[in-house]
Amino acid sequence: MTTSVRRAAVFAALCTLSLVVPLFGPVVGAAVAAVTLLGAFAITDGPLFDLLAYPGDYEDNRLYGLITFVLAGIALGLIAVTSSMSLAVFVGTVFLIGYGNVAEQIARTRTDHDVVVVTVFCLAATAAAVVGHAGTLAIENVPLETVAPTIVFLAASGALLAALLRDVLLLYDDPVVMLSVGLLLWLLAELEPAIGSLEIVAAIAVTIALGYVSYALDTASVAGMLTGVLLGLVTIVLGGYGWFVVLIAFFALGGLSTKFKYGRKEDLGVAEDNDGARGSGNVLGNAAVALVAVLGYAASSALLLPGNPDPGLFLFAFAGSVATAMSDTFSSEIGSVFETPRLITTLEPVEPGTDGGVTWQGEVAGLVGAAIVAAISYALFPEVDAVGGAIIVAAGFIGMTVDSLLGATLEGSVLGNQGVNFLATLSGALVCAVLVLAFALLG
Repeated sequence: MTTSVRRAAVFAALCTLSLVVPLFGPVVGAAVAAVTLLGAFAITDGPLFDLLAYPGDYEDNRLYGLITFVLAGIALGLIAVTSSMSLAVFVGTVFLIGYGNVAEQIARTRTDHDVVVVTVFCLAATAAAVVGHAGTLAIENVPLETVAPTIVFLAASGALLAALLRDVLLLYDDPVVMLSVGLLLWLLAELEPAIGSLEIVAAIAVTIALGYVSYALDTASVAGMLTGVLLGLVTIVLGGYGWFVVLIAFFALGGLSTKFKYGRKEDLGVAEDNDGARGSGNVLGNAAVALVAVLGYAASSALLLPGNPDPGLFLFAFAGSVATAMSDTFSSEIGSVFETPRLITTLEPVEPGTDGGVTWQGEVAGLVGAAIVAAISYALFPEVDAVGGAIIVAAGFIGMTVDSLLGATLEGSVLGNQGVNFLATLSGALVCAVLVLAFALLG
């Protein structure tokens, strides 16, 4: 057994102590946490220090990794006992991080294949979260039959987020990961699923399968795959399969457009890095607003938002953001193969790949991209009629134009590419929602 595996096993054993809170109450839990924290401060050398120390801990002979890990657990526990976060979410999150890490470290001793390691982590973390969550509910005498699918959804969502954060952060950043996962699961636990029990299980299988396909086809990196799977899962469970179809259409068609005449783009110096595989930043830059719209829809449907806004507004905001992302992707990926772009602000000829450079072919492609999202929305959602479809197209085109304007003025000096994508999709979402609201008031 390697040092990393042994250390992870001890951390997992400490995570098991989180069950003290539901078993014996927060006071006993606080005492156990205090003893553990004091022990972490007291151990400064010797075999036990060597067992628990990360490489960076040797510089000051202090178990900073363990100390911050325990502090993160204490912070999450305090949130659980002083707010609406359930103890089940707290324990499930701590189990997820601890035992998922053990499985990952064991996997790393046998393979260096990133997808295999991530898969092992996600499976073990999901199982551990289910055990911790269900075990806490059993201690509290809560019947498990009615909440089992929700537990699996929360566990899988938490495992995906943890795997994503561990991929983009350092392996020693588990305290940040723990807090982030706990807060996400607290939010998701408050929302009402839009689908039934069997559909939740199917949603997990479908999103994982499609995520792997995107990785296998080199349209997404490991981080991009994890981000896409998490977004897809949350979208299906809280919005429904119709929402997912709209989102997956963007990922699929956008990925294919990236491959469009890729050799030509390489010659012009405008090709996406990593052979066109999109990372987590690219996925989130294009889909973060859509995710917020899904969460807003679920929260408004559950009457959790002040003023009880119409859930339909969030549906149109979602469609407007995705239409913008599709429009912008089509415009840049198809329009970039033409050598006569002009700067959108001055119409002066610029080199291919210049931020804010547009071509008429790209503008037409962008309109087609927005129209595709509008057509899918019209076919799937009763709320979207012909006028609604036209509004989605207009919102997508406006959002694409905002992207080009920001690219010509602020990108590189104030904003990065992902920031531009985020603001553009936000503008498309807001335009779509405002236009729908205006037409409703006028009608």
